[in-house]
Amino acid sequence: MSRTAVLLAAATALTVGAESPAVMDRAPSSGPRLVAESLGPAAPSPARPGPGRSGSVVDGEDIETARSVRPIAPGVRLHSYDRLQSGKWLRVDVVSVDLGRGDVRTDYLYSGRVTDSRTVAELAAAHRPGAGRRTVAAVNGDFFDVNQTGAPRGPGIKDGKVVHSPSPGANRAVAMGPGVGGRVLALYFDGTLTTPAGTHPLSAYNAANVPSGGVGAYTAGWGDADRALTVDDATPAAEAAVRDGKVVSVTGRPGSGPIPDGTTVLVGHGAGAAVLRPLRPGDPVTMAYRPRTDRGPVPRTAVGGRELLVVDGVVQNHDGENNNTAAPRTAVGFSRDGRAMQVLTVDGRQADSAGATLTELGLLMKRAGAYSALNLDGGGSSTLVARKPGEDTLQLENSPSDGSERTVPNGLALTAPDGTGRLRGFWIETRMPAGSVSTGAQNPERVFPGLTRQLTAAGYDETYGPALGTPHWRVVRDAVGRVDSRGLFTARRGGTTEVGAVRGQAHGSIVLTVLDDLARIEPTTGRVSLADASASGTFGIVGLDAHGAGAPVEPRDVTLDYDRALFEVRDDGRGSFAVTSRTGSGAGLVKVTVGGATAELAVSVGLAGPSVPAFDDAASWKFGQGRASGWITTTAGGRTGTGLKRAYDFTRSTATHTAYATPLRPVAVGGQL
Repeated sequence: MSRTAVLLAAATALTVGAESPAVMDRAPSSGPRLVAESLGPAAPSPARPGPGRSGSVVDGEDIETARSVRPIAPGVRLHSYDRLQSGKWLRVDVVSVDLGRGDVRTDYLYSGRVTDSRTVAELAAAHRPGAGRRTVAAVNGDFFDVNQTGAPRGPGIKDGKVVHSPSPGANRAVAMGPGVGGRVLALYFDGTLTTPAGTHPLSAYNAANVPSGGVGAYTAGWGDADRALTVDDATPAAEAAVRDGKVVSVTGRPGSGPIPDGTTVLVGHGAGAAVLRPLRPGDPVTMAYRPRTDRGPVPRTAVGGRELLVVDGVVQNHDGENNNTAAPRTAVGFSRDGRAMQVLTVDGRQADSAGATLTELGLLMKRAGAYSALNLDGGGSSTLVARKPGEDTLQLENSPSDGSERTVPNGLALTAPDGTGRLRGFWIETRMPAGSVSTGAQNPERVFPGLTRQLTAAGYDETYGPALGTPHWRVVRDAVGRVDSRGLFTARRGGTTEVGAVRGQAHGSIVLTVLDDLARIEPTTGRVSLADASASGTFGIVGLDAHGAGAPVEPRDVTLDYDRALFEVRDDGRGSFAVTSRTGSGAGLVKVTVGGATAELAVSVGLAGPSVPAFDDAASWKFGQGRASGWITTTAGGRTGTGLKRAYDFTRSTATHTAYATPLRPVAVGGQL
């Protein structure tokens, strides 16, 4: 569906009381979808949409569409929307956190080893927030020492204690606590090292870099990274191991590998090496260090960042800076009193979300309510995970630009108290994920007459945590469709109806739209190519009515005709089909039928690697150019025989220029069409 269609199909919101707002589950390119929450027996019944409550917002020349809000925990909500800003589309997720409640907490998130990288989902799953609490959301954190130690560049504080000190100049951080509230601040590291020769500055603690002329301390919490990288392999350098306050060993080069528990390794860089080299085994050594802020007390939790985005309510202008390019982004901000926190990610480097510049990111943070905000690591690192009502596990909310989650060294975790587990409501969704690529990013809350849509109901308690309870399903307008005891909705005729799940005072609902009759169908891809017998592929089926309105088609409503000796095609449980090979090679067609509509897609297995010219006839090849000069010739330097050498000069013009070699006869390339 086009972005224009998104605007025309924008949803209208309902309200279910001040403490029970309507929640629309967001999907890029989505139409109406509504779930009404109930937090208790006194919650009023869902009201009908009122006039003027549009799901699209025009803000100057910008347009916002597909906005949705989903509760994560009391005081924590996920706001998701698509925005046309500065002439490009952005897909944005914002977690709003009411730190003033006191029961929502932010924790420094890492594996326990500073240089150990894992995905945000893995870090969150392993996080233990303490008895009676659970992790409800997490986001990636600081910039890190890519391709070197892997350690974060900025400061890190967990439970008020230093995890790692910042690299020189990387002092900015977002900080929470003590008490309620958060702030953007600068964090510094103060330390002293006492040896038999006197007292010296201690410059770093488990840091990505030891400042030139300084001494850094490293413990078992550092991890396995090569400590020589902390001084960039510079000389002179030295390392001294200290245990129980006494020197164990001294070497002329920083080492690698894990540091034993109870041992501290001192790394000297330049003049710092001169402090360590005179030490001898048995010499007494003591250290003292503390974090220091530019203002206020030391926070309970802090994670480093880089550029200031909003300062005292003013968006900062980063135009002209080298890194002010459109990219995936992560940012954290706070309200003026620090009691409201905003955690924002912007997808980028994708067709439906180009990414934000730093200046644009500041504008987004200001719109989200930030009075101060800091840019965290972005690009492929930008990752946001959060739970849905009624679930314990966290799901990926944004779309990382790498295609999957990147491993990172740290992040921020949001934790909230456990609930009672007593059923208070149902979170209703379609089984088919909204916005799924495999379903053509169409709206699964639409369905065609005679076809079905499978619904799910997750029970949640007063904290939106999981609660057991089997609902009774019902439909408001049975002329539009019916629903069975398992939540399978069967459409009858065009129109809109609310489908609800109820058990006692607990309820939830979703609005489904039945389109006009199905006119045609399309696979989400025209071809599934499998590399070998172990590979698998995916496709979905999208239907369209005579007006061009589309909706995904459930696998249960599809009939497939294909050579079952070559392939296996099965329902993947998420509204699409999974394709695997039975033979490891071959090609064929899959014929798809839904009602009276048909479509086909091709499936091929195996990748051939034929030899393209050996350049035995290289002498007959011709040189061609555009705004360039040069030549080609044969050479004996080929990997397995004659090679083709090409030389060219592109200095003749600043316009587009080319240099190419053309064979005497076309080169035939094999393969499957």
